[in-house]
Amino acid sequence: MQIPNDEEILALHSRHAPTTAALDLVYAHCQAVCTIAEQLMSRPTPAVAGIDADLVRAGCLLHDVGVYLLYDEAGVLDHASYIRHGVLGHALLAEEGIPERICRFASHHTGVGISRQDVLDQDLPLPEADYMAETVEETIVMYADKFHTKSSPARFITPQDFTADVRRFGADKVTAFEAMRARFGDPDLSALELR
Repeated sequence: MQIPNDEEILALHSRHAPTTAALDLVYAHCQAVCTIAEQLMSRPTPAVAGIDADLVRAGCLLHDVGVYLLYDEAGVLDHASYIRHGVLGHALLAEEGIPERICRFASHHTGVGISRQDVLDQDLPLPEADYMAETVEETIVMYADKFHTKSSPARFITPQDFTADVRRFGADKVTAFEAMRARFGDPDLSALELR
């Protein structure tokens, strides 16, 4: 499998970003998620033994490209359709010829995973399918993504704050997040904020 390098990934972002502000917001977030994932992978734990760090890096840097497709001509983000950014990103990456294994980072990183039952129960505007992380690489990208926002200004999110936020989607989502915390540990956000 050919994994795109950082220059190719930035070029892809640049081609699809509707504005410089959108590029700055989304790409900076992807870089922050990558930094968090790299910190988690640097720990000598069984959870990351044998992990494909190059694949994780590409997944982190590409997971949110679908956000670009939610901007209108005036450069305003359609927040109401945000849940679709993952499947839109998957399709965009596939059209770019990116391998399926990398495309999945876009469609399988939202929240702590969206199940087929979630799609049905919540009447989500998504194709009826499971959007759950299946590999360790997908899981660590999903997990790292929980600790940084694309808000303005962007900020890091503590595990406690994410737990409080995800609780509104049900106890099962809290349980899923706590399982990732137990598996990978909490990132040292204070070290990242100093950068």
